[in-house]
Amino acid sequence: MPQPILTDEQIAEAVAAMQEHGSQTTAAASLGLARSSFQNRLRRAAERGLMGTRPVLPGFAIKSVASKQGDAWVKQTKAPGEVFELPVGQVVKGVSALVDSEGREVAKWIKTRSDEAAQQAAMRAAIEALKDEIPRAEPVAAPAHTIDDLLNQYTITDHHLGALAWNEETRAGDYDLRIGEQLIIDWFAAAIAQSPPAKRAVFAQLGDFLHYDSFKSITPEHGHLLDSDSRYPKMVRAAIRIVRKVIRMLLEKHERLDVIMCDANHDPAGEVWLREMLAAFYDEEPRVTVDTNPGTYSVIEHGDVSLFYHHGHRRGVKNVDSILVGKFRKVYGRTSLSYAHTGHRHSDELKTTDLMKVEQHETLAAPDAYGSNWLSGRSAKVITYHKDFGEDGRVILSAARVMERHAAANDNVPAEQRRAA
Repeated sequence: MPQPILTDEQIAEAVAAMQEHGSQTTAAASLGLARSSFQNRLRRAAERGLMGTRPVLPGFAIKSVASKQGDAWVKQTKAPGEVFELPVGQVVKGVSALVDSEGREVAKWIKTRSDEAAQQAAMRAAIEALKDEIPRAEPVAAPAHTIDDLLNQYTITDHHLGALAWNEETRAGDYDLRIGEQLIIDWFAAAIAQSPPAKRAVFAQLGDFLHYDSFKSITPEHGHLLDSDSRYPKMVRAAIRIVRKVIRMLLEKHERLDVIMCDANHDPAGEVWLREMLAAFYDEEPRVTVDTNPGTYSVIEHGDVSLFYHHGHRRGVKNVDSILVGKFRKVYGRTSLSYAHTGHRHSDELKTTDLMKVEQHETLAAPDAYGSNWLSGRSAKVITYHKDFGEDGRVILSAARVMERHAAANDNVPAEQRRAA
């Protein structure tokens, strides 16, 4: 526990007692102090020149004294500054200290970082304050015919909007903000056309929709540098355009729509403002339900079927089932068919556990330089669920199948050469 700061009065009192009694033990007893505490006060007095060799220059403290036949040479160093106060919006990341032989601090280095929880709380508060000013979506006419028992889950994960990939380097396709936006719209157009007319749909966006989460293109938790294409405001505008367009397309096909925007590791704050913005924008559209759950796990109930969602950065295919059951005990208990969906690893994997089927999904996005060290396909799925019988079919569409041939912003190959390739 840090020692309380000594006042000038306490130090002067110790000097006076020492001068009166001439013995540290007797002087300490007269003040009701332990001898060690009294000695500490004398040391502070000596630093301030109260025990001799006065005056001490303002803003300095005595560091050492050398004397010869009554003459004294006093070495003074700059006194410590004001008490450190943590800047607003920062939290302590670590502390390093230099101490003397008595364990007293000579110097201290305090490392701080941005308080991410405070940033997200401020963002949520700002969105709440602005909700009344956000224009609402105009209702979309419901489709004339749908199948009551069916639900189509449109599963998108790790789209990394704003990432930059150069095919010549990665051998896995070009990618930038423009390509990412066009690709997801092309995919939804094709996927909606090929899917059954289910009454209900889920826009299951499993996280990492944005490649990074601030004006710095780094991962929020670990600060890893990312290959990025664009400015953050442009990326935000593209994300909003995409989700509004996709939601309108889905409402033209389905009578009811649930929107899931999973918490993730590349864009935790981005997923917050996406959820809250969508909830405000569609709060007068009764056919749209936006899950604003700020937690890491989500669930939807469809008849005898429970559908669970998690990005996959906290729990993977092998162990996500148990925490989902623990967090959503009532939903799991009411349903007999359960399915969990994750992303994060950019590859497909399906596992049947004692509790549910757990599926990890690959991404439509092209990998950047780092991601190209692993091989995976590029696709997304529409999975249809029957409220009584569970999975009832699926549509799998690859990126190559749905997208037109777009060149990345950093592709220097002439257009004629690209078309001929």
